[in-house]
Amino acid sequence: MDAADGARRAIETESAPAPIGPYAQAVVADGVLYCSGQVPLDPASGELVDGGIAEQSRRCLESLDAVCHAAGTRLSEAARIGIYLTDMSLFPELNDVYAGFFAEPYPVRTTVGVAALPKGALVEMDATVPLSQAT
Repeated sequence: MDAADGARRAIETESAPAPIGPYAQAVVADGVLYCSGQVPLDPASGELVDGGIAEQSRRCLESLDAVCHAAGTRLSEAARIGIYLTDMSLFPELNDVYAGFFAEPYPVRTTVGVAALPKGALVEMDATVPLSQAT
């Protein structure tokens, strides 16, 4: 598919958790990869990873990176990251993990406090990645 033709196509990989609802892991449209929110599920078991916010944040980012790889890019090329956090006091520890995945120029980011997430997760993340930036 030529990215310029505007056609949408779903991206799926076994290296990230299978969707837990009627949605794709990601969709490519008009040369942009739109990644669905990833909660910190182990791709093999579908269960929440053990540990606290550091482990859960790392798993979310690893899953997003796996989806990006399936589309031929890397998470480090993201233009935007959305983060949903059930406890804003965990923000500094999340930031420490997040910083290990990105370098300047950093993607834009929104972090929103939420009441609850699927499967009792502490965090969920999504990403928007322009494919023209991929190397």
